[in-house]
Amino acid sequence: MTRLVEISLPDAVLQRARAGDALAQERIYAAVAPATLTLIRRFVGYGATSQDLFQDTMMLMYERLDEFRGAAPFGAWLRQIAISRCLMHLRSPWQRARLHWSALEGADGALVPALITHACSTDALDVERALARLTPTARAVVWLYEVEGYSHEEIARAFGRSVSFSKSQLARAHARLRASIAPQGTESHAH
Repeated sequence: MTRLVEISLPDAVLQRARAGDALAQERIYAAVAPATLTLIRRFVGYGATSQDLFQDTMMLMYERLDEFRGAAPFGAWLRQIAISRCLMHLRSPWQRARLHWSALEGADGALVPALITHACSTDALDVERALARLTPTARAVVWLYEVEGYSHEEIARAFGRSVSFSKSQLARAHARLRASIAPQGTESHAH
């Protein structure tokens, strides 16, 4: 699958879509929808929330087509919209309260979204499971840093936090990922 940031669209298609051409809009959707949904699922997990954020992102994309200036690939522009929507969700007071109450109840399962994956190997499935066990904030930091190539400064700005927040979230997430993926009984405790 092509990464969202790498997707470009012909100017003619964008112009027709801006003018309300349904076929051009469908072509844009077909080009960007799979990568956009994948990105959103990496942030918030699988389920209704990711579907809601995906629909919201796609609606905003169409509403803001006139704002796209072509300075970067179309997918890079759309990625900013998707990431912004995901971060707004993660920072919302309702989401924080839900995570807080789930943690207080000791319901680890409430923090692990259901996995729907078509992984081709056991290793890929293990990584999916390990990522799903991270908190949404930690998963978002890992994805932004490791996959999207954001710097700690950019992540800190996106979350409205300090650089040390980004670094500590990433370090803790890496430790949890290593512990989740390490074969039973072979995890090294030596540093």
